[in-house]
Amino acid sequence: LMPLPYRLWRSVFVYGVAWGLCCLSSGLCALPVRELRSTGTAHHFAYLLNTSDYRILRMDEDHDRMYVGSKDHILSLDLHDINKDPHIIHWPVSERRRMECLVSGKDANEECANFIRLVEPWNRTQLYVCGTGAYNPVCTFVNRGRKPQVRIKVLRNAQAWTVISTYINSEEIFHLEPGKVESGKGKCSYDPNLNSVSALINGELYAGVYVDFMGTDSAIFRTLGTKTAMRTDQYNSRWLNDPTFIHVQLIPDSAERNDDKLYFFFREKSSEMGHSPVTQSRIGRICLNDDGGHCCLVNKWSTFLKARLICSVPGADGMETHFDELRDVYIQPTQDTKNPVIYGVFSVSGSVFKGSAVCVYSMADIRMVFNGPFAHKEGPNYQWVAYTGKIPYPRPGTCPGGTFTPNMKSTKDYPDEVINFMRNHPAMYNAVYPIHKRPLVVRTNVDYEFTTITVDQVTAADGNYEVLFLGTDKGTVQKVIVLPRDDLQTEELVLEEVEVFKVPTPITTMKISSKRQQLYVSSVLGLTQLALHRCDVYGEACADCCLARDPYCAWDGKSCSRYSASQKRRSRRQDVKYGNPIRQCRGFNSNANKNTLEMVQYGVEGSSTFLECQARSPHAVIKWHLQRDNSDRRKEMRSDGRILKTEQGLLLRSLQPSDSGMYQCTATEKNFKHMLVKLQLVVLSSRAVNNVLVEGGGGLVPSSLHSSSTQWTPSSGQYKDLLTILSQPEMSLINQYCQDYWQFGDPLLGALKAKDLKELKEQKKPRNRRHHGEGEGEGEEKYEQEEQEEAET
Repeated sequence: LMPLPYRLWRSVFVYGVAWGLCCLSSGLCALPVRELRSTGTAHHFAYLLNTSDYRILRMDEDHDRMYVGSKDHILSLDLHDINKDPHIIHWPVSERRRMECLVSGKDANEECANFIRLVEPWNRTQLYVCGTGAYNPVCTFVNRGRKPQVRIKVLRNAQAWTVISTYINSEEIFHLEPGKVESGKGKCSYDPNLNSVSALINGELYAGVYVDFMGTDSAIFRTLGTKTAMRTDQYNSRWLNDPTFIHVQLIPDSAERNDDKLYFFFREKSSEMGHSPVTQSRIGRICLNDDGGHCCLVNKWSTFLKARLICSVPGADGMETHFDELRDVYIQPTQDTKNPVIYGVFSVSGSVFKGSAVCVYSMADIRMVFNGPFAHKEGPNYQWVAYTGKIPYPRPGTCPGGTFTPNMKSTKDYPDEVINFMRNHPAMYNAVYPIHKRPLVVRTNVDYEFTTITVDQVTAADGNYEVLFLGTDKGTVQKVIVLPRDDLQTEELVLEEVEVFKVPTPITTMKISSKRQQLYVSSVLGLTQLALHRCDVYGEACADCCLARDPYCAWDGKSCSRYSASQKRRSRRQDVKYGNPIRQCRGFNSNANKNTLEMVQYGVEGSSTFLECQARSPHAVIKWHLQRDNSDRRKEMRSDGRILKTEQGLLLRSLQPSDSGMYQCTATEKNFKHMLVKLQLVVLSSRAVNNVLVEGGGGLVPSSLHSSSTQWTPSSGQYKDLLTILSQPEMSLINQYCQDYWQFGDPLLGALKAKDLKELKEQKKPRNRRHHGEGEGEGEEKYEQEEQEEAET
């Protein structure tokens, strides 16, 4: 490579490296954190607290609050703006308890603190919260809301005085209730690294937790309230085998409330295949009115059943690739409360390859499995088979007093044979398969996995769409829609991907507010609030807005903006299903190419240069054409040994004078073609540039080089500053090249001695152009002043 002018040298790094880091294998470039925040659609929780692990998010849309549980803190945030007047409760453990935790061998920062793991609404004015308490779980109540203030107004009429009392809201209340701290055993796990789930229903707390210090006794518990405390059978691996609890949800079975069941989603170890345990995903359920057995299973669930959740991709050879590890679940409500849609995120267990998938399940399929055959095993060395013997009445798993057992008021009335059958047959033989027997979204051979999911139902001009928001272990959120096609086929569209946190970290929790069009994303490092749409990033043309196929956005005649069903049909352009700008943007397509920027870029003969052209849509087909100077013909550029086409642009290696000319980058999608970039490339003579560098004297480029910029070789100091800014793993190769360049010099200047080269570098040492961080304005002002001086020169 030839020595490049600083501006050109800098652009090679920015375009060749930074773009490569942002763009993922899906073909879509993630919107970086800085650009995301510049859109004004993202707000990171900015208060500096000595806390972490923002895992628990409890959204209360009636009070416009988001309650957050983190390390030693409980937060109450405004749903409109999480940075507006936050209310913070500091709830650490005592120093004595912390020391006891440390003595037991636990980590001071990651374990010996009060990690909040349960935040449930007790009533309209109180929350019930629990924390790990440095391996000694504790629970208490939090008073919330606003303190009412009375304003009295006295009116006098002819006969009497009238007193009018007006209640107005004033001071926000958010504090721990004194003297209400109690044990959290059976409500919250000891270990903050073990997931727990909970649901507070009619004053009774149902929780999937580990109830001992060592983390070996897992259980589904019922505490609080007036009913008998209940749990799963202790140390019975047929019931629970080292589970990881994911989600819990109350789903009614019928109009009869006695049929209501609570569904638990978890993954656990299973020895069903061979002797080595493997991970399997499960859905379990219990009846809310379960009181346990009379003689057997006393104070233990007598209606607990579980079934396997399958999420797999069939292969060409008939073998299935299973995504066995359930990561997250989202329950999408429907108009029928008995039949919500269940979305699950799964990943691959083991280390053979990395992948994840989203599967969708119907309650009809789930109920069919729970009404099917039970799994049976004669002994440890036998295979699981479907139970073919006589099933006792009432059918195991049936709720007392429900549709099928109206005369049985309690599970204590069930015959002993029903209870004994339940104890030995908690699992169903058949598994629950997803709708259409295949995943909705699949990712394989990528460097990330999905960790969380939430779904929004959006009304567009051509129908209703489910928009999936998928969090990853790289700290990004993908917005995806899946469109139906013929023969039960689907088309997946990744609408956008955004980087949520400055430091890539797995996303742990996401909550969505369709009412406020906001997404709340948390991780170990922090909490961020995102708008569900950023329509203006799709461009300033009708075609770009239409091709984006984002159901949130439509062309309103002037810009790409938020779609509203109340707008007049004539003033909006949107086509999510087909994305056809030719049909939708009639009258606007003639202006599609008028806004194309024409730029000039310089390269040095023998060096490499990168021509940037990034389509806004990952589904567009990009083509490059070259029109050489003094020629009317255009030639399509194709990849060869010297030219490389990438998803972010065109890389030209070993530049030649014949590479000069006008480069045009066009995107074609849905038979619509429009120009993205027009770029005039000027290739500078390597001999003339070297003469300038060697002969010195201010280093101005002769007019024959078509450039008036100051030319110089970047110094080692400036290179290190820039390397710090762009420090990424991919920089190692560039770093090695530059170190060799400074050590051995330019091959074309090999005749120069090391001493002469050193003197040359000192002579060419540039003025201060160091890039400062945010807030350091002096360097930027000086840089601009030097740019202006060079222009005048």
